[in-house]
Amino acid sequence: MSVQPLSPSRHSHLRWTRYADYRFAAGRNVVALAAAEIAKASLALPLAFVERQNGWTLAAVLGLIPTQNLYVSSAGIWVGAYTPAVFRAYPFSLAANEAGEPLLCVDEASGLLVESSEGELFFNEIGEPSAAVIQVLGFLEETAKSEAVLAHACEGLQWAGVIEPWPITLQGADGTQQVTGLNRINEIALNSLDDPAFGQLRRAGAVGVAYAQLLSMGNLSQLGALAQARAQAEAAERAKAEVKPMITLPEDNTIDWDWSKIGR
Repeated sequence: MSVQPLSPSRHSHLRWTRYADYRFAAGRNVVALAAAEIAKASLALPLAFVERQNGWTLAAVLGLIPTQNLYVSSAGIWVGAYTPAVFRAYPFSLAANEAGEPLLCVDEASGLLVESSEGELFFNEIGEPSAAVIQVLGFLEETAKSEAVLAHACEGLQWAGVIEPWPITLQGADGTQQVTGLNRINEIALNSLDDPAFGQLRRAGAVGVAYAQLLSMGNLSQLGALAQARAQAEAAERAKAEVKPMITLPEDNTIDWDWSKIGR
């Protein structure tokens, strides 16, 4: 990955094409969400609270092993019922400049930047962002605002003391392994809040976030099924690679077979 700020001096001679598959997301096992997508994401993916350098947020859990996204097939197809917003603007992303203003960036190593006449323009003839780029920027800016709203709600839940570690155990060939870094709502603690504390969470939009996370926990079984299916597919591929042919033919195909004697 080589993410660079988009600029006329660097990119005006290039075009970009839209991604054809999700191989670029195959190594992302946890991705932060925005408030606007919580309703759909909670019905399709397991969600967990994660702590980052700048605070707490709610994230989609796409795999329980680092750098493994179980919702991306070997062919690059997204197999989930919902795709997080963070993936839908690729190869673009949003950063901030020194003044804290939004800065549109592009992944130059994505393979989607081209010098041919195909694809979308980054800039028009006078160096202004193209209509397609303006549309992407608008989407990313709205997503960033929505992420901030969700982060605020998550901070409220953490302040109320209703977030706790989510104990998840993986059973592998080398024994059991504990998954760390994922957190969930303690429903008993949430229901035990007094009226002022619960009302404060409600006004911050945090109550819906809490119950969305609780609802989404039922989707954790999807990860187990996807992991098992992937392990079986990989085992089948290994077994196939280990099978040796009973007869090895020479490179040329000039052998003169006597078909009259076959089967006699």
